[in-house]
Amino acid sequence: MFTPSPVHEMIFEQKRIYVKRDDLLHADFSGNKARKFHYFLSHDFSPVTQLVASGSAQANSLYSLSVLAKQRGWQCDYYVSHLNQHLINHPQGNYAAALANGTRIIDISQLSLAEQYKGKHLDEVMEHIVAQHYQNNASVLHIPEGGRCGYAEFGLSFLAAEIIDWVITNNKKNLAVFLPSGTGTTAAYLSKQLKLQLPKKLSQRFTGPHNACSENVSIEVLTCSTVGGDDYLLKQFSSLIDQVYFPRVLNDGHKYHFGKLTQRCFDMWKSICSQGIEFELVYDPVGFLVLKAFLASNPQWQGDILYLHQGGVLGNQSMLSRYQRKFGCD
Repeated sequence: MFTPSPVHEMIFEQKRIYVKRDDLLHADFSGNKARKFHYFLSHDFSPVTQLVASGSAQANSLYSLSVLAKQRGWQCDYYVSHLNQHLINHPQGNYAAALANGTRIIDISQLSLAEQYKGKHLDEVMEHIVAQHYQNNASVLHIPEGGRCGYAEFGLSFLAAEIIDWVITNNKKNLAVFLPSGTGTTAAYLSKQLKLQLPKKLSQRFTGPHNACSENVSIEVLTCSTVGGDDYLLKQFSSLIDQVYFPRVLNDGHKYHFGKLTQRCFDMWKSICSQGIEFELVYDPVGFLVLKAFLASNPQWQGDILYLHQGGVLGNQSMLSRYQRKFGCD
């Protein structure tokens, strides 16, 4: 369904790194949303008439799910913990595009049971809402926040295959695939699929007396948390995959809160975009800040780095507006 995304180069911290341009996969399903929602795009869901999902009003998944529902003729109900009044008054980015596609964006804080939900994590709230209003209804498809479900592994298996093919074709021996994580779904399933597929592909490629060279190829997934810290991310991994497949979680000593505006994040975003690739303004600055710390603490590391661009640049419209209001950033 999706043509393999290209790999481009850039210089970061005086080192050449590669960028897997999943942001170029599709206008409506770019980046990790193309991968995580691939199953829903390529399989039959004929009984379904309604899609139920949740997350941030500025989330990339909001727009992609609105397109999925529109294409399938489904009603999409998307729940958010809170809607910013400025965004309501001035719709833009993912929020505006989802509204245009007919998605109903429901502010949980305005529901009759808002007090009962107060202080609870969105996942817990959605469990209750789905059980009370949508359970045992074959016409309803519930996709957890960020696409965190077993269906996501299907599309990420294709991404793993693309990365392995690139490694073999370009004769790479030691590759670190780096990506920032929200729910950790992409990093978890990508790490698992790389570990499952790599030995098989190498054994097919390197046969006979020179098979030993296949043992020198390694691919590791490195990630960092943009939501809740390392413990939260490890907990998410545990709900999806066995520990043997866990990615390596890095940090730079800072705890990041989803969507929180900081000058250091904005400065990093400006720096990485200056080389001609537009990166996303929520996850990517955190990712590159942590990657910078990793390179600084591992000066002798000789491997190659493949940064996974997970798309979502449509959301930059609303994020830039927020930065301009808070810091006067251009």
